[in-house]
Formats: sequence, structure tokens, C-alpha cells
Amino acid sequence: MNRVLIFIVAYNAEHHIEKVLLRIPPNIFTSYDYEILIIDDGSKDKTFDVARRFQGQNKSLNLTILFNPVNQGYGGNQKLGYQYAINKNFDAVVLLHGDGQYAPELIEEIFSPLLRGEADAVFGSRMMVKGAARKGGMPLYKFAGNKILTFLENRMLGAQLSEFHSGYRAYAVAALRRIPFQHNSPDFHFDTEIIIQLLLAGQRIHETPIPTYYGDEICHVNGIKYAGDVLLACLHSRLQRLSILYKRKYDIAQEASHYTLKLGYESSHTLAINRVAPGSRVLDIGACEGLIAGELKKKGCRVCGIDQLPLKAQAHFDDYLQCNLDDPRFPSDVDTFDYILMLDIIEHLRKPEAFMDALRDQLKLSPATVILTTPNIAFAVVRLQLLLGQFNYGKAGILDITHTRLFTFKTLKHLCEECGFAVKEIKGIPVPFPKAVGDNLAGRLLLGINKLLIKVSKTLFSYQIYAELRPIPVVGHLLQHTIKTSAEKPFPTEIPA
Repeated sequence: MNRVLIFIVAYNAEHHIEKVLLRIPPNIFTSYDYEILIIDDGSKDKTFDVARRFQGQNKSLNLTILFNPVNQGYGGNQKLGYQYAINKNFDAVVLLHGDGQYAPELIEEIFSPLLRGEADAVFGSRMMVKGAARKGGMPLYKFAGNKILTFLENRMLGAQLSEFHSGYRAYAVAALRRIPFQHNSPDFHFDTEIIIQLLLAGQRIHETPIPTYYGDEICHVNGIKYAGDVLLACLHSRLQRLSILYKRKYDIAQEASHYTLKLGYESSHTLAINRVAPGSRVLDIGACEGLIAGELKKKGCRVCGIDQLPLKAQAHFDDYLQCNLDDPRFPSDVDTFDYILMLDIIEHLRKPEAFMDALRDQLKLSPATVILTTPNIAFAVVRLQLLLGQFNYGKAGILDITHTRLFTFKTLKHLCEECGFAVKEIKGIPVPFPKAVGDNLAGRLLLGINKLLIKVSKTLFSYQIYAELRPIPVVGHLLQHTIKTSAEKPFPTEIPA
């Protein structure tokens, strides 16, 4: 039989807890390998005693009663119950409230989709049936607040739920294992944070209508604070997806996403691709999956790739060299390339000065153009984070956790010049809003605003730095060239007096 945990959170519920237990359908006890878990969150009344008395009177029930000596909060109490379900290897866990606000009679309807493999989480919704919530006694201000918050959360998270704020829920334990719910708030907006995590993890959420009931239970939620916490959680999640902020609780690994190019608008990729002349010889350092090379091949270019990763797209390269970029091996004919691309590479190097020195030395007297892009650590959002005491590395963006060196316009220009490169052009690149928020009106509008702001201050409003460099020959190569040129000059037959 499927193993199901009926998890009841209780706080000051001495007048309701026994009624909740009695309303659990008897067929649950015969059809499933079940356990009922009550966790009293440090109640100040006799909730624990009433539950223990019921346990003594119903010894055939598989009932476990725990007591938190220190109040863990609504979210903190849930963490304990879900960890219990994981530790005990249940298939599903259904959340009930000890105050009787949600109908125990619907338990099987709530968790059945999980056992059939149709969903990873099931939420009871009081809003699916039009008018049912108000008929069930939901106060108008709560109804309006619920609808407004749900609308905003759906827009911010890209979801389509009818209600975010029901406490009647069931989760597949396998889904709980995939998300870091342990890092969530112990407060009431835990319920919103776990929804965000499920969405980020690509889990399937199913809703089912439930009746609305308001009795004499005491509400412990501060509505204004709760609304603010909920919206802030959604905002944090949204900003993390834009690689602006980072919260560990939303760092949820899905299947490896493929790297995509930022084309069709001003970006590091379009600037570099457009700059390379058709038919050129190009050295693509940090070639990744060969996507840039693929675009350059359309322009008739001959492309050689260098990366520390194994070759993935042979068709995009004429030659490929796999090596550690912190100890690079450049092709012997590197000085014959017309363009050297270093797109978002220098920030990953442990010793970028040594790398640039080695590249400059290998270029000899080459007139090649080096195109380099890197994040701008002086970007206004990063400065604001610092002002607020935040400097969090994340999975992507300026503060990508794999970045080892960070640059401003001045520090990048200084490094290049010290390593023997003349800076022909340096400009700012806007945030790739069409990729972050969608290639739509909003994305294009934000991109346009960002481009205008860069004209005001490229240092402050550029998301990335784009630089074109020209290698300055080193003294040794100049001396060899001077000696060779001198030897090739014809000896004069007559020397004028």
C-alpha cells in the first residue's frame, strides 16, 4: 500500500484538535499504510494533553504526537513535518491545520493525484468555485487581499494558480527531496516560498476545489506583514532569475540548461559577431558550445576554438584545441588570425595578466583585433547591493560564483594597457532584458531605457564592458623585426659624399 503521512500542525488548538482527528475518513486507515503526525508548536493551552488523551482512547490508530519546546513558527513547524516524512520514506504527506479550518473529509481527494503520478503537489483552493469563498464566510477584506496577492504572485512568477494562500496541501515526498525547503522562512510566507521552489524545480502543481470555513479559530497572521513578506519573496525570486540578487533557497538545480546566444538586440554577442568581417580567420577563446562559431561560419569565416571543455560541435570549427585556460596552449599560427574573441572569459581566469601577456607575446607583430567582453562590477545594481550590505555570488550574472576577477571600465583598460594592448574602443553593453524578461514590448522598452542611461554614464549603467584591442609588439619582436628588415635592405652601390 502507498505510504501516506497525515501531518497536522497545531498551535493553541485544544478545542479543535480532537474534532479534526474524528473527521478523518475511516477508509484512510484501511486503504493506505498511513501515519498521523501531530506537532504541537509550543502551545500555551492544553493542545498536547488533549491529543495525548485522544491517543490513549484510540490505541488502534497509528498516531504520533510531538511537542516543540520552543515555538518554531508556522513555517518552522512544517519543516519538521516534511523532514519527518522524508526520513520515514513516505510517498506523500498531506498538511492539515489543527484548528479545523480545512475539511479532513477531503484528505484522500487531496493526496490521490500524487499517488497516481499526476502531480508533485496538490493545493486545495477556495477560489476555484466562483462565489464559494464568500458564501463560506471568508471576510471581504481577506477575499480581496487573497485575490490581489494571487494575481500579483502569478504575474511575478509566471504561474496560473487560483490561490496561493490555502493551507490545505499535499506534497509528493520525492518532490520535497528536490527542494531546499529547510532554508525557507519559519513564518507564514513559508507557503509562498515552497510554491516558488516547486515552480523553479519544474514540479507539477495541481489544484482541487475545497470548501471555505471560518469558525471561532484564532488567526495568528498579521495581514499587512504577511502581504509584504509574500511580495518580497516573489521579488527575490524574480531578481534571482535576472541574476541581480541571490537567495540560496531559490538556487534549485534543474536539468542542465543549454547556453543560448543573445541575438536580435544589442548584446556582447551581436556586437562581436557584427564586428568580425566576412571571410576572416577567427580564434574563439572560450568557445563553449560553438554557438558564436556557428554564426561566424555563416559569414564565411574560418574559426579555430580554444576551450577547456571537450569539443561539442565539430561542424562549427575548422580547428579546435582543448586546454586549461589558466595555463593556455595557443595555436602556433595565432599571429595569422584577423580576430581574437574573448567573450566573457577574462573574469574566469585566475591570472588574467599572465594570460594577456602570453597572448600578446604569441601575436608577435600581428595587427589582429582582440574583442573582449566582461561584466561591469560598477553596475548600479551591484553598487546598490553593496550600499545595502549585500554582495552575494550566484549561479549567473555579474556575481557568477565561477568569476574570480571582476573589472570596471578603468581597471580593465589599465590591465589591457599594462599587458601591451592599445584600447581602440571601449563601450557599455545593456542588460539583456529580452533574454531575461522575454523578447517582448517590456523587454525592448527596458533595453531602450538602459541604452539611454548608458549614454548618461556608461560606468554606472553598463551591465557589461565591450572592448576592442590592438596588440602592441613586445620589444623582443620589434628588435627581431628591425634586424631582419635591416638585413633585407640592399647595400648601396654608391654612397654620396
